Amino acid sequence: MNGSQWTAQGGRMYEKIQPLLENLHRNFLETRNNITCDIQKLYDKDPLGNVLIDKKKLEKILLLSYVCNSQAEYQRGFHHMVMLFQLMVEHDHETFWFFHFFLQKTEHSCVINIGVSKNLNMLNDLINFMDPVFAEHLRGKGAGTVQSLFPWFCFCFQRAFKSFEDVWRLWEVLLTGKPCRNFQVLVAYSLLQMVREQVLKESMVGNDILLACNNLIDLDADEVISAACLVYAELIQKDVPQPLKDFFL
Repeated sequence: MNGSQWTAQGGRMYEKIQPLLENLHRNFLETRNNITCDIQKLYDKDPLGNVLIDKKKLEKILLLSYVCNSQAEYQRGFHHMVMLFQLMVEHDHETFWFFHFFLQKTEHSCVINIGVSKNLNMLNDLINFMDPVFAEHLRGKGAGTVQSLFPWFCFCFQRAFKSFEDVWRLWEVLLTGKPCRNFQVLVAYSLLQMVREQVLKESMVGNDILLACNNLIDLDADEVISAACLVYAELIQKDVPQPLKDFFL
């Protein structure tokens, strides 16, 4: 069966099993509505009017992912991730498996009810260990800031980079598992270090720190990756607490 036949067959199968899915999955209709709403906001054409993505296919891939992966329920941001995968491969089934491969290889680090909270907690522990001065400020005037950085992980840093190529460059590194597990937390730490001097100099409070973090856009992926690798190199030279060692090593 070639790619076009697979796609057509998949579409017919989806139409047949949709009533069953609605009965078996309590939140199916709500999830479908959320997916439809998110997808409608996407730009599906380039400046010349050429269609970039097929929104109906994207919707079906996201719904199939939702019903096939009980661990990772649909969340806002998945539509952006799957759209990028859809741009990279030719067939829908490749997009589906690529997305699930990414989730598995990154230990579901971008999934709210699995990896995001753990990432935030370990980011906080990393700051406490590597930068006590900054950690003290974040506990005081910046209380709650670290826990509010969840979009970095949910969107896998898509909003921080200047191009799709930069986003994919980071994702490639995450897929390799090198130089360590959970590299995304070292990336987040490196981004925080970019605003550290300003935060301490101006004695910023939580909302201002978040604004400074949200203004980190159009970044170069190689520079961010290099900075995170330097943090890792520094980390492994220290007597690392066991929780951090278990998380990264």
